[in-house]
Amino acid sequence: MDSAHATKLAEKVAGLPREPGVYLFKNGRGVVLYVGKAQNLRSRVRQYLAGQDGRVRIPALMERAKDVEVLVTSNVKEALLLENELIKQHKPAFNVKLRDDKQYLALRIDPEEPWPRLQTVRRFRRDGAEYFGPYTSSVALKESLSNLRKLFPLRSCRDGTFRDYARRGRPCIEYDMKRCLGPCCGLADEQGYAEQVQGTVLFLRGRSTELMNRLQEDMQEASAEERFEDAARIRNRISSIKRTLEEQQIVDERNVDRDVLGLARQGGEVEIQVLHVREGRVMGAEDFAFSRVQIEDGYVMSSFLAQYYGKKEAGDMPREVLCSVAFEDQAVLADWLSEKANRRVLLRHAQRGAGRRLVAIGTRHAGLSLGQRLAARESVDAAMDEIKEACQLSGSPRKIECYDISNLQGSLAVASRVVFESGIPIKKEYRRYRIKQAQAGDDYDCLREVMRRRLARVASEPLPDLMMVDGGRGQLGILEAALKDAGLVTEALGISKERDLDSGSNRVKRSGGLKAERLYRPGRSNPILLPSSSRGLLLLQRIRDESHRFAIEFQRDLRSRSTLTSILEELPGIGPRKRRALLKTMGSLRAVRAATEAELIQVPGISRRDASTIHHFFAGRREAEGDHELGEPGSAEGL
Repeated sequence: MDSAHATKLAEKVAGLPREPGVYLFKNGRGVVLYVGKAQNLRSRVRQYLAGQDGRVRIPALMERAKDVEVLVTSNVKEALLLENELIKQHKPAFNVKLRDDKQYLALRIDPEEPWPRLQTVRRFRRDGAEYFGPYTSSVALKESLSNLRKLFPLRSCRDGTFRDYARRGRPCIEYDMKRCLGPCCGLADEQGYAEQVQGTVLFLRGRSTELMNRLQEDMQEASAEERFEDAARIRNRISSIKRTLEEQQIVDERNVDRDVLGLARQGGEVEIQVLHVREGRVMGAEDFAFSRVQIEDGYVMSSFLAQYYGKKEAGDMPREVLCSVAFEDQAVLADWLSEKANRRVLLRHAQRGAGRRLVAIGTRHAGLSLGQRLAARESVDAAMDEIKEACQLSGSPRKIECYDISNLQGSLAVASRVVFESGIPIKKEYRRYRIKQAQAGDDYDCLREVMRRRLARVASEPLPDLMMVDGGRGQLGILEAALKDAGLVTEALGISKERDLDSGSNRVKRSGGLKAERLYRPGRSNPILLPSSSRGLLLLQRIRDESHRFAIEFQRDLRSRSTLTSILEELPGIGPRKRRALLKTMGSLRAVRAATEAELIQVPGISRRDASTIHHFFAGRREAEGDHELGEPGSAEGL
């Protein structure tokens, strides 16, 4: 920091209040660099200027800081909440930012719904439902669901499918496999089903002791009333739950609900693992990765705790939180956690006994995750360096966009854009293009239209390090011409499968069982051939395959909607608004087709005359088709 700015900042700090609050260090352009909280704002900020803060990264912060802003609060707890919100808002470079839950999978169940079911979701909402997770692995989630359906056979079908089987009067194969109680066909009573829902919730919450006690009471009651079949069924469920619990890892003999936080670090790379220990068993774990972290471990842990538990409900709070590192505002955070939970929550740095052993487990797993992440990054860095060298790029292609054109026999032409940064897909920057002007069967013209639309948005969507197209010289030429016409410069590349033309066939060549690829670069007549085991080639193939998948997925969606719309448009006297109401209420085309007149009348906007028309229309189709099944939108039968 230069002397003029240092003097100006010192004068401003001298006038700061001695009250609790939040301080924000900013650079010369007003960008927030760091957000912190303090009991005494003037004293705390003055430590930064005087060099009394011993953290090794503070000099780097103060070198860039040109201004400070403060916000006064009533107490430190309010400052803690405000700090959390400001970190989310400004995303300061010197703070750690907790990623949103939407990237993780979770389980949702709403006990207030009729015949509740477990749903897989990616976002936690405050809608009165119960949420469990998040699950960082889809494999772990599927395994949990499979086990749960054996223990508690709740329905898994969507509402539209549920209604469809209810009309047919017979359950699906899940009932025969004893993975569903068959509520769609009246084979389950509401009380018995509610007990299964309650058992599911208790099991997922890790409250196995309470669950087992309830089942034991139910079994004894059934036996006393001479309902021996029910008692035997409950006995079998108890045995299944015991076997499942025995398979779970026991890490603590104490019957206490704990969250254990372990932190591992290499330079600016930090990994935090949260182990969820319920009744002494590990019920799940979450990993959180942070890059370019510029604050010390204690401040990382403090900031992480505030952001992580800030999103939790009272029922989700553990009794204890054990941390692998100590930090200054531990008492403030403990009081805040207790207020959120409406009971005392113990927060401590575990240094001895069972707590220390648990923290060591969390720290070890965090270190393993960090090592795997850094190894994967090194592999991606090596791949990008290989691409740079082989294709003679001006720099490492850290950010890559790839485009693919897809059409269905000259119709429904679409295009896709996928974006990868450091080998990781950036899905919020994915784009899907419906071809509007170009002829559907002309891939060159379609690509030309997409490039024109993409480059027109360069002000809001800056160019990547490398733009790639799925295709050979022709497609690359379209990309080059579009960049030239727009007066823009970036690296360009074409990738296409090599064809075996020498043998008279047009099949894709293979090398060691892998498809051979050709890379095309502007100004180069011969394609670049990389070995099939090349890291750089594998990365480019992965990106190209993702763009192809994304385009095909979009086209199938359009095709499904087109087919669905075309069938409903045949209904005489039924316009777009009524068609939307039918699908929204009934859930599927199959449900509309199978509905009775009485059920159709319940659809908003559908009159008795409309219901009669729709019912007779589909009755005629069934008779003409020999009563074949009409597939759901997107299935082979429905297309």
